[in-house]
Amino acid sequence: MSGIILDRRRFMASAAAAAAVGLIGRPGFADEGPPETTTIRLAYYSNICLAPTLVARELLRAEGFNEIQYVRTSESFTVPQLVARGEVHFASTFAGTLAYYLDSGLPITALAGIHSGCYELFAHEPVRTISDLRGRSVAIQELNSDGHHYLAIMAAYVGLDPQRDFTWVTSPEGNPMKLFAEEKVDAFLAFPPEPQELRARKLGRVIISTLRDKPWSQYLCCALYGGRDFVQSHPVATKRYLRALLKAADYCAEEPSLVARQLAGMGFSRFDYALQTLSEIQYRAWREYDPEDTMRFYALRLHEAGMIKSEPKRLIAEGTDWRFLDELKRELKG
Repeated sequence: MSGIILDRRRFMASAAAAAAVGLIGRPGFADEGPPETTTIRLAYYSNICLAPTLVARELLRAEGFNEIQYVRTSESFTVPQLVARGEVHFASTFAGTLAYYLDSGLPITALAGIHSGCYELFAHEPVRTISDLRGRSVAIQELNSDGHHYLAIMAAYVGLDPQRDFTWVTSPEGNPMKLFAEEKVDAFLAFPPEPQELRARKLGRVIISTLRDKPWSQYLCCALYGGRDFVQSHPVATKRYLRALLKAADYCAEEPSLVARQLAGMGFSRFDYALQTLSEIQYRAWREYDPEDTMRFYALRLHEAGMIKSEPKRLIAEGTDWRFLDELKRELKG
């Protein structure tokens, strides 16, 4: 893990574009007061879905954060521990992953959903449905990673036992897509830009798209969260962070081409892959979808699969705080 400050010129470009579509505006209400800290540390990794975090710098600056640190992490499944320890203040991950870590007692707090689905399940013939994976192999980055949790939930939803009915395969090289491309496994749950690359290479077929297929498309995918102690002791900073990220999500929805060019310039993806992803993902879903319903759905599936012990009601009561989101939905209406 290493802390870096992303190129300011690229973020100035994002700020100008955001201002052009009316996203920066005034920062917070005057009666909020200044943030309790002017330093904020955000986790990120190489995933186009994290575009709102990556283009939010000037929006965060407008909210009163003078020092904005982007901490690059190797993979998403390490991030909840970093947030819980206070090494970073906020991050984004799959809502099912949050349920898993909340069940383990990790002191983190879910704050909002940020967008709906982005994962796509690819398989080789003769697999055509997730039920066909019984007795077959599935490549994942690591056990307890986002992909592991999401695919386990998908399996449980159709009555499979994700712990017994198929074989989880991890890549020694940290590249599960390569295992799938070499046909060493039967299926792979891909996230951007992997689906775009697999389609371009005509490898496998999509059997589930969380962008389009129900019930997955009806729920939020990634959620914003912070360390429990930080959220409780820094409520103004938390709300100001969340305001900036939600505005950045609106910007991604409004100007996908501009954001795609910024991400390509940062080296995160090819422009065409980034543009396709940003054009398909529903970044305005934070306004319409219910994050509590999302957490309940995923937590229930994990509970049914025997992967968590807690009932969804307990996880929601102890591990979520939607007050900031509710206020911002009213403030940013329209």
